[in-house]
Amino acid sequence: MDKELIFRQAVSHEVPHIMQIIRQAQARMYAAGSRQWQDGYPAPGHVSADIGRGRGYVLCRPGTKECHAVIAYGAVVFDGEPAYEALEGKWLTDGPYVLVHRLAVADGERGKGVAAEFLRHVEELARERGIGAFRIDTNYDNHPMLRLLERTGFTPCGKVVYRSGERLAFEKVL
Repeated sequence: MDKELIFRQAVSHEVPHIMQIIRQAQARMYAAGSRQWQDGYPAPGHVSADIGRGRGYVLCRPGTKECHAVIAYGAVVFDGEPAYEALEGKWLTDGPYVLVHRLAVADGERGKGVAAEFLRHVEELARERGIGAFRIDTNYDNHPMLRLLERTGFTPCGKVVYRSGERLAFEKVL
């Protein structure tokens, strides 16, 4: 992976470009037969709210025009996910955790380890804050994400239920 990539908080003027990346991911999921993200989620309001709360993060290529350098986006959350309290299964840890929602990688960057690099940076952020666990969930039929989680050391822990349906839940001890 290109170690020159820059991981930083997203800024509000990047929402249109971030949404372009999310729309690409939605189209890929649809083409692959996945039902995830096919109901209007995530919308620009979700990304704007992430950024306003300091949760929106991007991975960028250096040396290119700032906005177009963004190649991946995710919401990095340190204050919990209510759906995780009702896990059908068992988490590996009981303490504080970091989680990522809305992870998406630009079309031209897929297959280059970008999503794994994003997760690695989130792990660093968590360790800097003294957080020892990383949780994440995805749809049963999001095969690229399921492979990524297996490859990066996440353990299946059960399932969580959202308004939009059930998701498989994973945790990694940091």
